[in-house]
Amino acid sequence: MSTQSTHPPNPEAPRLPPAILSCQRRHTLPASEFRCLTPEDAVSAFEIEREAFISVLGVCPLYLDEIRHFLTLCPELSLGWFEEGCLVAFIIGSLWDKDRLMQESLTMHRPGGHIAHLHVLAVHCAFRQQGRGPILLWRYLHHLGSQPAVHRAALMCEDALVPFYERFGFHAMGPCAITVGSLSFTELHCSLQGHPFLRRNSGC
Repeated sequence: MSTQSTHPPNPEAPRLPPAILSCQRRHTLPASEFRCLTPEDAVSAFEIEREAFISVLGVCPLYLDEIRHFLTLCPELSLGWFEEGCLVAFIIGSLWDKDRLMQESLTMHRPGGHIAHLHVLAVHCAFRQQGRGPILLWRYLHHLGSQPAVHRAALMCEDALVPFYERFGFHAMGPCAITVGSLSFTELHCSLQGHPFLRRNSGC
């Protein structure tokens, strides 16, 4: 699930909010960095996710214990974007071993699976509408493409977000078997074999 906006990026980068400024360490951290998340990043990820999803859907794709669970079992299926050492956007995934997503895929990691289930893509509120979600998703797909065991990516989202993911090679598979309360979703898949991002020199 995602609340990622598809509006054009704002040409002026915002000032870092106090919550982000508070964790900076001068001269010791890169200005911008992409890396896999660790369990130590779980609280920061949950704070971003909670703000992004609760106001829109009333629920979070992953709660704090579940974030820690996946970042312990399969940190290599996550990717975070850090600014001056602080998390501003992230994706968390896990492996799945069935052709379609099922209710248990919300909380399970199947090490023998070949499908990367993208649980959540979230961007800090101060960094939205700057094109960060698309850049992060391209990088994440490239990251998955470097892992031989992962053949496909899968996710579920609200119908309004289907066109956004289709831009990245995802194809709608129909209604998702997973429901969250009264919410229903469309399931999308993306083959990582021969995907254009593997040939794309985007500079992202």
